[in-house]
Amino acid sequence: MHAKQLIALRSLLRVERLDEHGNLRVLKPLWLAWVGEQMPPLSEVWRMYLRRFTIDHWYRFFKQRLHWTVPKLSTTEQCENWSDLMPLMTWELWLARDIVADNPLPWQKSMDKLTPGRVAQAMGGVLAVIGTPTLPPKPQRIVPRLDTR
Repeated sequence: MHAKQLIALRSLLRVERLDEHGNLRVLKPLWLAWVGEQMPPLSEVWRMYLRRFTIDHWYRFFKQRLHWTVPKLSTTEQCENWSDLMPLMTWELWLARDIVADNPLPWQKSMDKLTPGRVAQAMGGVLAVIGTPTLPPKPQRIVPRLDTR
């Protein structure tokens, strides 16, 4: 699609929050942009806007707990592969919530229904039970040094 065509497919909404007397509750208006073929009705746009909080928390969890943006990858393909792992990690945490035991830190309260962050915190116990497919490291061979004095 051409840039000129994209301009025609964009709509802007200005949202002002008013109190019961018609005065502005927030001085700065909220600007929402819609890019697409046809803008949905305002009631649906508002519902979509409210759903963004769930998505924002998901991205925040990815960046802070799963370290989505930490690796310094050199190619676009590597970045895409790393980003493709994020939903898989989310599913892994969701599926593991029934097999992990809550292991709260001293300042945390115990939880019955674990959040993805708490499941990630407890995954160390699961990984310790599963073990690793690698062999243990071989002992270092000590080579006598030649005296070069």
